[in-house]
Amino acid sequence: MKPIRVVLADDHTLVRAGLRKLLESLPDFEVVGEAGDGMAVLALVEKLQPHLVLMDIAMPGLNGIEATARLVKTWPEVRVLILSMHQSEEYVRQALRHGAAAYLLKDAAPMELEFALSAVLRGETYLSPAVSKGVVQDYVQRLRGDDQPAEALSPRQREVLQLIAEGQSTKEIARRLDLSVKTVDTHRSQLMKQLDIHEVAGLVRYAMRVGLVSL
Repeated sequence: MKPIRVVLADDHTLVRAGLRKLLESLPDFEVVGEAGDGMAVLALVEKLQPHLVLMDIAMPGLNGIEATARLVKTWPEVRVLILSMHQSEEYVRQALRHGAAAYLLKDAAPMELEFALSAVLRGETYLSPAVSKGVVQDYVQRLRGDDQPAEALSPRQREVLQLIAEGQSTKEIARRLDLSVKTVDTHRSQLMKQLDIHEVAGLVRYAMRVGLVSL
C-alpha cells in the first residue's frame, strides 16, 4: 500500500515539527512538504499532489480558510483537515462552507487526530467533540437561509479584506496582489459599501468576526 501523502500548513515551525513527528509515527503516512502561509501551500499542492493537507487558519497573506477554498476548487480530490486553536462556531462554519473535511482543535489528543484522519480518508466529515455541539445545527440552519455577507464577498474581496485587517497599506496590498493602487482603493470602497462599514477599524472587526483574521 502506498503511503498517504500529507502537506503541513502552519506559520509556526515548531508546530509543523511536532505534527511531522506525530504523523510519521503512524503507519502509512508520509509528510511530503511544509508551508508557512496560504499561498505557499497552494504552490506545494500543485507541485506535490498530496492526499491530505493539515491546514492552520491564522496564516499571513492568505489565511487557511481562503487557501482551503482555492485548494478544493482546483484539486477536489485533496482533503483538507483544519487544525486550529479557535473554537468559535463562526470559524468552524466558514471552514466547512469553504470545503474543509475536518475541523480539529490544536489541543486535541493525538488519538483524536488519528480518528479525524481515518474519517477524512473514508470520505467523512469530522469535527472535534469540543466544537461539534451546536455547530452542526447552526451550520444547517444557516445553509437553509440566505447567504451571510461574508459569503456574498468575492474571493478577491475577501483577500483584500484580510490584508487590510492585517494592517497592510494600499500600496503594499497592490504590490502583493499585483494590482494597481486605484483597483485596491476600488475594492476597499466596494467592501465598505457592501458591508455598510465605513471605517478601517470596522473592517478589521468584521474580518475578525467572520474568521478572516484572528486576534
